[in-house]
This record gives sequence, structure tokens and C-alpha cells, in this order.
Amino acid sequence: MTTRRGLQRPPAHWIGPRVASRGGVVAGASPWWRPGAAGPEQFGPLSLAQYVPFPAWLAPALLALAGSLGLGWRWRLSAGAGLALVLAPIMGLSLAPERDEGPRVRLMTYNIKAYYAVERPDGFAAIAAEIARHDPDLLVLQDARELGAARLADPALGRAVLGDRAVYAYGQYIVASRHPIRDCAPGSIGFRDRAHTFVSCVVRVKGVDIDLLTVHLLTPRHGLNATRAEWLGGLDEWLQNVDDRLEQAEALAANVRQRTRPVVLAGDLNAPPRSLVLRHLKEAGLRDAFAQAGLGYGYSYGHSLKPRFSFLRIDHVLAGRGIGVADCRVGGPEGSTHRPVIADLVIEGAAA
Repeated sequence: MTTRRGLQRPPAHWIGPRVASRGGVVAGASPWWRPGAAGPEQFGPLSLAQYVPFPAWLAPALLALAGSLGLGWRWRLSAGAGLALVLAPIMGLSLAPERDEGPRVRLMTYNIKAYYAVERPDGFAAIAAEIARHDPDLLVLQDARELGAARLADPALGRAVLGDRAVYAYGQYIVASRHPIRDCAPGSIGFRDRAHTFVSCVVRVKGVDIDLLTVHLLTPRHGLNATRAEWLGGLDEWLQNVDDRLEQAEALAANVRQRTRPVVLAGDLNAPPRSLVLRHLKEAGLRDAFAQAGLGYGYSYGHSLKPRFSFLRIDHVLAGRGIGVADCRVGGPEGSTHRPVIADLVIEGAAA
């Protein structure tokens, strides 16, 4: 059968694959790309898509590519472009585009979930082994309250995990450093009249003072669980959770802007790279160390959940002016439900 333009209409049995191919490309890319470009949180319920395991995006794109193989080159090209869109910007691929050179100082941020570690006979030993494997000069821990208490009762345990580093502990946070630290104190990033803190220290690294901040923003878990259990009934709780984390990010960004020394911020931000949480901090002058100097996807969370593999990059190292990044990578999954993030930093003006 021909159309009025004289073109041959495709056989009926080809219509299904064409529709599937086009639908796969759209399902695999479009719903995420436009909201992601503007900041997912600005699109209400679509902000949930940031926390979906990446196979949910990859599978439709792969099916679209498979469905396009028997079609024309335009279909194959569009399906291939959809797959590339998923593999690169949607899944967060980094190709280490801007590695800085110079003497390195190694920073490690690690949400150790110490309340799980105390329940396992080898819990703190696994954390200690992960820290020793990367041997950081600067170490910041979140969800470390139980370790802070345990090291007071058992100094040998504290030394086994933290080594001979100088230590500051407050609430859930621990800062441990081989370089001199001073003026350590908590700061406020509360929301809706609820108290929430981060910690900052001044670290003197080879003759240069920097501000080291570690933070653990509000977890999205409760909002995600509410929408999974109740769908539309739990949506209000999710949207409130989003607003609370953005309020925290804005307060943290305001604090960063006030600082005159070079800033490094590291911790569990509970936010993927495309989130407005990261955007607020970048607008305050910070750069994503993994996006700058990492290779691959850098997923730090998910291996303890049902998928049994890491699929989210929610733990971050952010570097401000005067701080270069020579390398950034994630560690292993054995010690915690979070993988650590390790960044080799270059401090401008520091002695070799």
C-alpha cells in the first residue's frame, strides 16, 4: 500500500517494532532529561526519578535499540542516541576531564552507619580495614556517634579505626586529620524549627589554612517509603522532604559563601549530582570532585538494598577556590551501607 505522497507504507507487522522503538527511546530518556536540566525538584513528583535504580532507565533504552535493528538508519540512530543519553548524562558518567596536578592531600568521606557496625562482631574492623586501605590524610565520618562513644570507652578501638590522627567528634560526626586542626565547631542547618547540624574545622595543610566541612543532610528514605507504600497518599510527605533538604542546602550554601578561606565540603548529601541540592552548593562556588576528576559512575549507595548493587551517587566531595582535584573515586562496600568517597586534592600554595 502506498500513501498519497507515493511512499510505500510499511507492512503492518513492522508498525509494532517502530512504535516500540520510539516509545523505548522516549521512556528511556525524555521524562528525565528535561526535568533534570532545570533541576528535578522543580518538577514535584518527577524528583522521585533521581532515586530510581538505573536499570529502570537502561532497560527501555536497550529494548529500543534492539527493536530498531531491523528498521531504517534513522531509527537505529535515534535509539542509539537514546541509549547514549541514558549511559552518559542520565546515569552520570564521568570521564575525568580536568585532573589537576601538584602535591596531593588525600581526603576520605565515609558514612559508616556505626549503629549497624556495633551489632556485628567485625563491624568496626571492616570499617577500619576500608580506612586503612585508602590511608587518607583527612578523614570525615558521618553516622559515627556509636564510634565516638566506643573510642572513649575503648581507646584501642579508636586507634584501630582512626589511627594516630588528631580527632574532633561531635554528635554523629568525626573529623580525623594528620594535619593540625583547630576551631572545630558545629553549625546549624535546621529546618522547620528542627535542629540539624554540620561540623567545620580549620585544617592547616602544608602551610595553608582551609575550612573542612562535613555534613549529613536529611535522608529521603521516609519520603521514598511513603510514596512507595501509598503512592499519591505519600506524595505530600515526599514533597515536604524535598523542601526540607533544599532548605538545608540553601543554609549550607549561605555558610560557605561567608567563608574567606578555601573550602572543602564532604559528606552524605543524600542527593544525586543533578539535584538542586548540589546546584545550590555549586552556585556557592564549590565543584563536584568526582565530576571533575572521577572515572566512571562513582555510585556510593544501593548495594545493601534489594538490587544488591550501588546505583546512586549521594556521597560527595566538593572543592572550592584554591582547591584542585587530582583524582576521585569510591571505595568498597564491605564496611557500610555506603561506599566511601576518596579524593586526592591539590591545595594551592601548599608546600611540596
